[in-house]
Amino acid sequence: MLDQDYEIFEQATPHLVLKHEYLVDSAGPGRWRGGMGTVTTYLSGGEDVKIITFGDGDVEPSHGSQGGGDGALNIIKIRTPGETEWRVLATKDIVDNVPAGTEYFQISGGGGGWGNPKERPAEKVLRDVRNELVSLESARRDYGVAINPDTWEVDWEETQKLRGEASPA
Repeated sequence: MLDQDYEIFEQATPHLVLKHEYLVDSAGPGRWRGGMGTVTTYLSGGEDVKIITFGDGDVEPSHGSQGGGDGALNIIKIRTPGETEWRVLATKDIVDNVPAGTEYFQISGGGGGWGNPKERPAEKVLRDVRNELVSLESARRDYGVAINPDTWEVDWEETQKLRGEASPA
């Protein structure tokens, strides 16, 4: 859908892009983190629009390898004007006569990670957290890296415990 510049997309169509950004924790954890997924929302500005979805990854994620974790699943849904509930679409679907004002929401899942996440250098995990690619919770749970939320620094003693490493003598 958005393989082009967003301004061009908005000039060429009656739609308005509301959001297109990386999705926190969408990449599979690993020594080498998987590729980031994205979240995209736009507002349909045309009458009787047809939405055609195609792809995979709504049931099976992009799997990790060599101990790496899976990436996030793909999700596509729409909400028409006046509705409170979202309608989930399959990754291969056709929806006709979509009215103006319909919200379109898509998560493009991330890639699987490679290698044991606890072998990813703590400094890289910290950078990922600071860049809002990995949450504090995932850093701790998946990577075994404790980060102090007040100082945004690695708590090395706690990280050693989480990773099962011996303290230096």
